[in-house]
Amino acid sequence: MATLRRLREVPRHLLVCEKSNFGHDKSRHRHLVETHYHNYRVSFLIPECGILSKELKNLVMETGPYYSVKNLPLHELITHEFINTFVKKGSCYALTYNTNIDEDNTVALLPNGNNAHLFLSLILKEMGFTELAFRIHMTLYGEHQPKIALSTVPELQCPVLRSSALRGEPEAACSAPELLDWLGAVFSHAELNNEPHNFISAYCCPQPSTVVAKAYLCTITGFILPEKICLLLEQLCRYFDEPKLAPWVTLSVQGFADSPVSWRENEHGFRKGGEHLYNFVIFNNQDYWLQMAVGANDDCPP
Repeated sequence: MATLRRLREVPRHLLVCEKSNFGHDKSRHRHLVETHYHNYRVSFLIPECGILSKELKNLVMETGPYYSVKNLPLHELITHEFINTFVKKGSCYALTYNTNIDEDNTVALLPNGNNAHLFLSLILKEMGFTELAFRIHMTLYGEHQPKIALSTVPELQCPVLRSSALRGEPEAACSAPELLDWLGAVFSHAELNNEPHNFISAYCCPQPSTVVAKAYLCTITGFILPEKICLLLEQLCRYFDEPKLAPWVTLSVQGFADSPVSWRENEHGFRKGGEHLYNFVIFNNQDYWLQMAVGANDDCPP
């Protein structure tokens, strides 16, 4: 019975929300993106948009490739050859593939050269990898491109937001947590009309809300470098360089559930929930909201 009670317990989740401006000297948006190392899904939503700009679409299409590797002994990661080739002359991100952190041996290689735990197999993201693979007898298992899904959502009901009202305002603006719930429903392609016969989802858009004629949704899934996400964030900030109908856009990033770390070297666990994610809400005045979430047994996000 004790085990059954524990299974019924609601998993603990932590959500941190803060407000800043991209022009502020102490804005930490870049540092936060750069230190969230292992990212598997990036999504952005642009209300009142039917087609992407050339610059933004090019960035989306240039997020790969990444590589999978087999039969790489752990000690090779600390050899002088590996460190000189990848750590000192650039950066290297790696994560075990198809392992469960609460059940299997797992390793993550951070761009500063630190690693954790053990591993059975490896995903390695680094250009120029093939030459090194022959030198230290790794098996290059394959080159992969991220999966890209582009779509236009018609007649989308969106929450009304005010950049100065992170907690929302009664009958005037929705809060940051309400927005995050709504984004999850949109990214999951859930119905938002709260129809009584819908047994899958009874969720509806928080109020107050407004209906936009169309919204552009892009989702990139794979092994995605923080540097690529920084470029996407910068380009989304430039979206408002010219007048736009959209009052805000969002950029959401999810980490691998079985990564040994979330941000920096913060230990990450799974148990009942393996999420570690962040979301930017970018307003047309360059204000932004930053939302960071972890679950289960993680410490508070940075």
